[in-house]
Amino acid sequence: MKFGRFEHHGKIFYGIVEGDAVHELDGSPFDNHLKTDRRHALAALKTLVPCMPYNFYCAGLNYAAHIEWANKRTGGNRKLPEKADVGYRSPNALIAAGETIVIPADSPGPVQFEGELVAVIGKKARKLSEADALSCVLGYTLGNDLSERTWQKEDRTLWRAKNCDAFKPMGPFIVSGLDPMNLTISVRVNGKTASEYSTSKMLFSAQHFISRISRYMTLHPGDVVWLGTDGATEPDLKDGDVVEICNDQIGVLRNPVVRAKA
Repeated sequence: MKFGRFEHHGKIFYGIVEGDAVHELDGSPFDNHLKTDRRHALAALKTLVPCMPYNFYCAGLNYAAHIEWANKRTGGNRKLPEKADVGYRSPNALIAAGETIVIPADSPGPVQFEGELVAVIGKKARKLSEADALSCVLGYTLGNDLSERTWQKEDRTLWRAKNCDAFKPMGPFIVSGLDPMNLTISVRVNGKTASEYSTSKMLFSAQHFISRISRYMTLHPGDVVWLGTDGATEPDLKDGDVVEICNDQIGVLRNPVVRAKA
């Protein structure tokens, strides 16, 4: 099932996406809902962020090739993590497919993409085993964990580096029934493939992250867990670029990039 969140003539609603059409839901996929006979052309709707999370979790370093690339780029010697590290992002930074990424005017750069698979929690859960971890997942969407690398070095909490307004595109849809450990994520910048990787290369699985989080925190419907990126995250993004995070089943998360004027 492919769920989306939409706006039409000022009304916000969830719908089921079937090809180029959307069937409006009464209710939401996170609760009791009914597929109605109200049908819209997808192109006639504004696609919104597919959910507004109560909590916004993210995997720390979760792919070996990304760590190796970062070490080469910075001259560092970071080792592969021995345990899954969990961070947070701000929902304030979320934008939908088609909305504009804004690089702050005083950003020294570089600003880089990080294309990620995102698990969307569908029901309240606590203390799940790894074997049961995916039982709480509604489905999966895509995220772009925009990162300002100079600020990433300077800010211990990454408050600007990762959480500026418009630094967290997410979407376009939530798709259920996928295997999170067997998907291909690709990134295009200005139509050219910049990165492509398989989620099978995660150091710590989606199941492991969800289980680990649920050991200490209650997961709520609409919470999201971003699962990390692999490989290089270049070219650096600049004013006028268009960046796309792609997966055949989920779709394309496409966003233009502008630099704010001083």
